[in-house]
Amino acid sequence: MSGSNPTPVSAAAATGEVSEPWRVLCDTLHAAYQTGNMVRGGEFVAKVIDAAEAAGHHPDIDLRYGSVHLALTTHSAHRLTDADVALANAIAAIADHMGLDATAAPPGRFEVAIDALDIARIRPFWKAVLGYRDEPEGGPVDLTDPAGILPAIWFQQMDEPRPQRSRVHVDFWVPHDLVQERVATAVEAGGHLVTDEFAPTWWVLADAEDNEICLCAWPERG
Repeated sequence: MSGSNPTPVSAAAATGEVSEPWRVLCDTLHAAYQTGNMVRGGEFVAKVIDAAEAAGHHPDIDLRYGSVHLALTTHSAHRLTDADVALANAIAAIADHMGLDATAAPPGRFEVAIDALDIARIRPFWKAVLGYRDEPEGGPVDLTDPAGILPAIWFQQMDEPRPQRSRVHVDFWVPHDLVQERVATAVEAGGHLVTDEFAPTWWVLADAEDNEICLCAWPERG
């Protein structure tokens, strides 16, 4: 998906170089712009495609009636690279020239995490039942929707059984500068903090019936 020999960059470096409203979520840059209608959105997308073709690097684009949502990562490197940063900045310049504003809501990213004692044994089941595909070893997730629409799956290695709780939970990636506020509002809404021992990478929260969710922030899951 990228040009030859892309140079990897850390999430921290990317956030220091990339233009607003692009935000780092796990291994991907995300941005969304208000276009008002689909015709205006189509004009923006056409300009983005021209920039992508010129760069030899291509984003995922979601054209909706009043907005355009974009995601950038270098799949061959399993992480962000300088090619992603350069194209994100080019797209931001296009949006600025067209007078497009960022959408009000910050980007987010859902993933489903499955805790397992024997990952190799259960992975084929989840791949088959969901119709997903395998991702290369060493990447941030293990199984993905071939269409790139549905949430990714990743398996977390367990050391011992945990019969007292579900072993499937939702991960939700939010921009790193918003995660503390999101934790606070979730607690105010009746939830509770299970643990912050993994912060600032992720926080584990639960609702009043102990259904868990992890709020994740960059740089990386590990």
